Amino acid sequence: MAVATTGNGDHAPLLSNRLLTRLTIGVAFLAGLTVTISIAGRALGERIALAGHTENAEPIDIVIGQDLLRLPANAIRFEDQRRTGRAERVDLYLTWPEMNGYSNAERIRFNDATRPENLIFLNLSQSTMSRDMSGRLGPIYSHLFGDRPEPGPAGLTRQSLKDNSGYGGEVFFTGTLPDGSDYAVRCMMPADSSQSTGADCQRDIHVGRDLSVLYRFSSRLLPQWQAMEARVRDYLAGSLAENGRSSAATRSR
Repeated sequence: MAVATTGNGDHAPLLSNRLLTRLTIGVAFLAGLTVTISIAGRALGERIALAGHTENAEPIDIVIGQDLLRLPANAIRFEDQRRTGRAERVDLYLTWPEMNGYSNAERIRFNDATRPENLIFLNLSQSTMSRDMSGRLGPIYSHLFGDRPEPGPAGLTRQSLKDNSGYGGEVFFTGTLPDGSDYAVRCMMPADSSQSTGADCQRDIHVGRDLSVLYRFSSRLLPQWQAMEARVRDYLAGSLAENGRSSAATRSR
């Protein structure tokens, strides 16, 4: 058998000390890289799972126009809007009917597009019109309605629109709120309930000093229109901070 020898006749090692050192360093490096990838992958996975959501319920003071709002961070839909100070608008998403922001326990409700009735969406901005949707019902919308109103869900009346109204395939549902005031909501009704989205219907109201609130919801929730109106208004009333407006505005500068 042939044996590797050195010049002085001694047997040479099959693996030199230098090669063993390099292999050891390489194995250690790979092990460290594996741990790093595992930790980074876990962190990235958690971030992807959150998909912009946050469980942080700490209140954030936001000034829109003349109104100061104190809103939990987990109710604010977009990450770049979760900061104290002045803003042109803020978008909220809330579980229905609990009116809660995001939590890990409820993540399926926030991510399941097949159950749009789980959530309602609110867009808050400064008012640009003197009348909200109910206020526009008589002077504007009523002139666009067709001649054949139909019964709608839970005491509402379904109002189809004239072909030349400019509202495409939308319909209005009108009714009377418990205080006697008008109720109106615009909807794009799906051909089948299974095609419903979280934005089938929309209604805007005025609250606070100068705040316009557009809230959107699935047509599956139309039978709960009175409860929704009451809960949206109660939620906003609890979020409006009449005192401390100046200090919040100062912090935003």
